Amino acid sequence: MARPLVSRFIAGDSLEAALPVVRELVQDRYVSLDHLGEFTTDDSIVRDAVTLYTDVLDKLADDGIADRVELSVKLSSLGSALTRDAFPATLAAAQEICAAADAAGTCVTVDMEGAGTTDLTLSVVRELRRDFPKTGLVLQAHLRRTESDCREIANSGTRVRLCKGAYQHPADAVYSTREEVRESFRRCLSILVSSDTYPMVATHDPRLIDFAAGLAARTKCGRGDFEYQMFYGIRPAEQVRLAAEGAKVRVYVPFGTEWYPYFMRRLAEHPSNLFFLLRGEGPA
Repeated sequence: MARPLVSRFIAGDSLEAALPVVRELVQDRYVSLDHLGEFTTDDSIVRDAVTLYTDVLDKLADDGIADRVELSVKLSSLGSALTRDAFPATLAAAQEICAAADAAGTCVTVDMEGAGTTDLTLSVVRELRRDFPKTGLVLQAHLRRTESDCREIANSGTRVRLCKGAYQHPADAVYSTREEVRESFRRCLSILVSSDTYPMVATHDPRLIDFAAGLAARTKCGRGDFEYQMFYGIRPAEQVRLAAEGAKVRVYVPFGTEWYPYFMRRLAEHPSNLFFLLRGEGPA
């Protein structure tokens, strides 16, 4: 029943379906391409995922657009549910993808996931950045710890996607109201903008977009020193407007058959998101 709605926000079931979307978007924006899938425990599926990402990179390079398309990778798609025991195999698979991305002229951003995975994800990213310093990470403003994480990485030169966060965490680990999350986002972004990180402002919230623009102006942060990120199919007119004004805008483009967890996660935290999705405006 959800499929007709989902098709507005998922670029397709296959790479062949997603590539025309990507080619169109990179005319005036940038893309973060995500093959949907997570919590993989089957080694053959992990190998399939690595092979698919290398195929993606080959096609992007052949099209001459790899420099405008990064990969967004969930570590749980490269092993088990992010346990210490799975660390070596997950890291090895991620290194293989990062090496292929580097050879194609682009890079990888490692997604942050659910409860209990933050420290392990940060550890993997630190290891990846030894050989692939352009590897990015994601921090979630709804977590109480994130302001401290921002301070810890402030002088590392890391690419950091700051989002509100959609994964479930224990109640005492997160801010409980929308305004608390917004305030956390503002504090975290202020730290990132004043450091040598490269902030990626991942939000559809008009208040936070305006805050980011004002913060950049006050700190003399140039348009090439940060970027906005939004989901494919959500607030496309705002994406075009920002890009036309000279801002760097990257569109998060998911594709693949495992769309259900992705779609439901966008609704589970805030059921009112369905209203915004239907309007194509995105959550506030």
